[in-house]
Amino acid sequence: MEKLNFVKNGELRLPPGFRFHPTDEELVVQYLKRKVFSCPLPASVIPEVDVCKSDPWDLPGDLEKERYFFSTKEPKYPNGNRSNRATNSGYWKATGLDKQILTSKGNQVVGMKKTLVFYRGKPPHGSRTDWIMHEYRLLNAPTSSQSQSPVVQVPMENWVLCRIFLKRRSGSRNGEEKEMDNGKVRKSKMVFYNFMAQNKSDSSTSGGSGVTNESDEHEESSSSNTFPYIRRKP
Repeated sequence: MEKLNFVKNGELRLPPGFRFHPTDEELVVQYLKRKVFSCPLPASVIPEVDVCKSDPWDLPGDLEKERYFFSTKEPKYPNGNRSNRATNSGYWKATGLDKQILTSKGNQVVGMKKTLVFYRGKPPHGSRTDWIMHEYRLLNAPTSSQSQSPVVQVPMENWVLCRIFLKRRSGSRNGEEKEMDNGKVRKSKMVFYNFMAQNKSDSSTSGGSGVTNESDEHEESSSSNTFPYIRRKP
């Protein structure tokens, strides 16, 4: 049976109803490891793209969804181990500690995951964005007698697997809501209108309560000036 190819023009296109939501272990064992050792993949769903040749918003695929790519690591210096992660408009910067990827059965280390954040501009004065990349790489798992020893990298082809997505900042706290405005977070306050305190002579409307948002930049006015409002202090 011929294996189907779901990658067209560098973009993943699955049939309606299908989703690609692999675990970390599946990404490392079933896809990255097979790619490195030139073994058949479970399905052709991950394109080969040099993620540092383009900005994250210019990479193939739907920007609103997680995107997966096989990529190679380009050394920053000819004789160095550091990778060059500079793009046209900025650079990827590692954050936090690398995470070990363990098998679901047992504690065998099969790979590592590095988290990176995209910055606009040039280091060290770049502007942080909400673009996130998880970079998966293969490592040798230590034997039981070497469980306390550091993990040793396997000398192999320089393939990595990248998961890129746009982090959404939303939620509310203490009566405040956060809204996205071109990648920036804008806070809006909750304003409570007391319709029970309206003029008694106005009998055409019934009592009730309403909730609206007030932006930090300007204040929303009520459709009727006879309705006083009470604003919650931040």
